[in-house]
Amino acid sequence: MSKMRFFALQELSNRKPLEVTTPSNKLSDYYASHVFDRKKMQEYLPKEAYKAVVDATEKGTPISREMADLIANGMKSWAKSLNVTHYTHWFQPLTDGTAEKHDGFIEFGEDGEVIERFSGKLLIQQEPDASSFPNGGIRNTFEARGYTAWDVSSPAFVVDTTLCIPTIFISYTGEALDYKTPLLKALAAVDKAATEVCQLFDKNITRVFTNLGWEQEYFLVDTSLYNARPDLRLTGRTLMGHSSAKDQQLEDHYFGSIPPRVTAFMKELEIECHKLGIPVKTRHNEVAPNQFELAPIFENCNLANDHNQLVMDLMKRIARKHHFAVLFHEKPYNGVNGSGK
Repeated sequence: MSKMRFFALQELSNRKPLEVTTPSNKLSDYYASHVFDRKKMQEYLPKEAYKAVVDATEKGTPISREMADLIANGMKSWAKSLNVTHYTHWFQPLTDGTAEKHDGFIEFGEDGEVIERFSGKLLIQQEPDASSFPNGGIRNTFEARGYTAWDVSSPAFVVDTTLCIPTIFISYTGEALDYKTPLLKALAAVDKAATEVCQLFDKNITRVFTNLGWEQEYFLVDTSLYNARPDLRLTGRTLMGHSSAKDQQLEDHYFGSIPPRVTAFMKELEIECHKLGIPVKTRHNEVAPNQFELAPIFENCNLANDHNQLVMDLMKRIARKHHFAVLFHEKPYNGVNGSGK
């Protein structure tokens, strides 16, 4: 173990910051370029289909199957312009992460020839296997059926070559198997109660929206040191060893200068976040050694929650590229600050 740590330190000392190129000097040129937002909808959808999406988002109006077909076709056309090959219903099961099952835009036509197709039926609802996801003990394992249903209030987005469609995830008996479903129910309850109160003062108020401004604190550990610690790899926190010789009260910690390798990681992370319409704004050193923070601008609560899940996934993937492991555990090290939201 001691030799492994020696070699890890030797490898770490040879690391250099990766070069990161910004797509444009003007952020607005690429912001939300990978999101099927209202600007893209106006370009790719007929007027009646665009209106159906807006009414569903703002008023809760149901979308007909005919409109769903038009929306799905426009969404596919936009996605193909980004060289997308697959689509997925992107949901948040009770696993502290996200889940996705990728399907290709491929079907057999009436003459037996292969065609590319994406219908409203596939957009609105799908049936993934739910037997292996946590369910809180509400059903037996053999009762495997689960349904994903499109959350129209959260726009679709593209990651790599996959069109991701945010959805809820429920059992065939209607119980929630995810975190998004109870969140949407809670937001609806707050909307109803707050609107009733507001109408005591102004009868013109018909809806109240909830905003959220989260922050993501995290630790970065060089992969050579991370791989030398089985406890970090298996649990995301330290379970053995001495306290750090370096504490958290020195000048290079809270709001100190960000190390060059970390700056390169943050720069690439921000670029990818901005492409996905995530309004990240703030970055800085946190209190503990090698602890950092990212924070976006306030936005709609449901969308903010989706963005937080997406950011954590992006951070893990981009960290590996920069030879880091990212730790989200609330208290990965004893004796120094933990991480929160």
